[in-house]
Amino acid sequence: MPNITLPDGSRRQFDNAVSILDIAQDIGPGLAKAALAGTVDGKLVDLSHQVDSDVAISIITPKSEEALDLVRHSAAHLLAQAVKQLYPEAQVTIGPVIDGGFYYDFAYARAFTPEDLEAIEKRMHELAKRDIPLERSVMARDDAVAFFKSLGEEYKAEIIESIPTNEELSLYRQEDFIDLCRGPHIPSTGRIKAFKLMKVAGAYWRGNSDNEMLQRIYGTAFHDNKALKTHLHQIEEAEKRDHRKIGKQLDLFHLQEEAPGMVFWHPRGWAIYQAVEAYMRKRQISGGYQEIRTPQVVDYSLWEKSGHADKFGDGMFTVHSEDRAFAIKPMNCPCHVQVFNQGLKSYRDLPLRYAEFGSCHRNELSGALHGIMRVRGFTQDDGHIFCTEGQIQAECARFIDFLHSVYADFGFTELIYRLSTRPPERVGSDESWDKSEKALADALNAQGLPWEELPGEGAFYGPKVEFSLKDSIGRVWQCGTIQVDFSMPGRLGASYIDEQGSKQVPVMLHRATLGSFERFIGILVEETEGRLPLWLSPLQAVVTTITDKHNIYAQESAERLSAAGFRVEADLRNEKIGFKIRDWTLQRVPYILVAGDREAESGALAVRTRDGKDLGSHPVDRVIDAFRAESDTRSLGSESSLLMDTADA
Repeated sequence: MPNITLPDGSRRQFDNAVSILDIAQDIGPGLAKAALAGTVDGKLVDLSHQVDSDVAISIITPKSEEALDLVRHSAAHLLAQAVKQLYPEAQVTIGPVIDGGFYYDFAYARAFTPEDLEAIEKRMHELAKRDIPLERSVMARDDAVAFFKSLGEEYKAEIIESIPTNEELSLYRQEDFIDLCRGPHIPSTGRIKAFKLMKVAGAYWRGNSDNEMLQRIYGTAFHDNKALKTHLHQIEEAEKRDHRKIGKQLDLFHLQEEAPGMVFWHPRGWAIYQAVEAYMRKRQISGGYQEIRTPQVVDYSLWEKSGHADKFGDGMFTVHSEDRAFAIKPMNCPCHVQVFNQGLKSYRDLPLRYAEFGSCHRNELSGALHGIMRVRGFTQDDGHIFCTEGQIQAECARFIDFLHSVYADFGFTELIYRLSTRPPERVGSDESWDKSEKALADALNAQGLPWEELPGEGAFYGPKVEFSLKDSIGRVWQCGTIQVDFSMPGRLGASYIDEQGSKQVPVMLHRATLGSFERFIGILVEETEGRLPLWLSPLQAVVTTITDKHNIYAQESAERLSAAGFRVEADLRNEKIGFKIRDWTLQRVPYILVAGDREAESGALAVRTRDGKDLGSHPVDRVIDAFRAESDTRSLGSESSLLMDTADA
């Protein structure tokens, strides 16, 4: 006689064992119709799962957080069924849910073509419309090996052979297709409403390059076509904005195999980098930070003391010299403690804020590298605040205000806040973790910010708040962070003298605003499609001529603008003015300044924006004033209000 506790705290009693679907039906037919799965004491289960004891259950519907992954998991099985029907010789391997969709790996004699994908997707729609039930069964491990071998599914049999012999396995059948799977799944294929196959790529069996190459078909699925269309539009927009493509078009940077994951910055790309660095340096100094610089190569023993060697040893580049082991620093924090340790510190010195544009290197897997977004060599706008326990919340709040202001200057105002708490493998006492987590939560609450908790996702030395940006096409980028660390300062011998003259260990706040410069610049390029605001644009204006008789005047005007601190070039090419304007527009230069007869006679320049707006002719001094005003206010557009007001007049 199971007693069922529902999410709202109410209870229902049944005379016999009941399925999750029976419970949903008892609550109401509308809920039963919408139900996709359920949870039993927090564990996801199928609607067919039988409940015979007192438990807490919830019904999963399309509105539930877990629902989309369930649909995508079942869509992967639908994909496999369609492939097996169309290409019976293909062998199935694995088909998991991934961020944004799902994939399934197949072993097949020839490469799948775009036409194959169209046929597979068409068959998937046919199978979905038939609303085929997904039925769970169990089978002994050895029986499952024999069963899949009888089907010619050697890869699936190999997977099962790696499972301990005493385990009972679950299988899911949908008509003629049966697959090994832990589940759970939605009740029938008809619940898969909107999906799209995206591409085919190669993938080694079990991720090992020594194994045979399989074919991975990627797809995505959503609850409805509107959400699918939104996602496909986002992908289309992301492809147009790809920083790698724009970086090549605008000659910003490149990467090459001789230095995998390391960026070769070209002059214009480096101009963006320097503009970002100069801005952050100015902001950090005004925010009470002292800039420092620490070594690139540090004795490996320091990383052992800090705990990084145990946690991240495989991701560190190491070198040897004179029988000593060194690491190329993967992060800056242990080195900042060494600076703090120089000289006696008093409570009156705290909080002490250090900042460094720290060059770091991490041995990322080659398959994870992605343009300048995911690299092996990068620079962090890193900072560490040494403070007392009583100063934690105030310093966290101060940093949050600082971060909001910085992000707004770059055009990002929609943020997501996540508090990552203690992971299973960590250093420090539970008491210190309690204090750290509470301090961060209190800082977020004091600011009135909405946040969600990510249990177990904290750093090994302390909890952290992650600040994620939402861009104009809805993508989320995790950039900034602040972490509370009660452990590392003590491990590395940091101390200060308190009011009573006693030696105490400071608390260390790890913080970064932009994260890595490389990644943040990639985000900026994609967010703006390379149309960076004037203050960040690598080439802010170009002075171009109508005929070569204006060359001297154009060159002199460009030099005046350059002397005023702007990144300007003169275009003296013997080309038609229309060609030049189109060329610089494609280069996303904010302002195109044209020198003709009238301009040369009056000491002016005709001003056009990259968006094609004609702002009229203005004296060069006025153009300089307008550019300075636009840069100082960090306007996100390229239409100086000073020049537009004059043009309108």
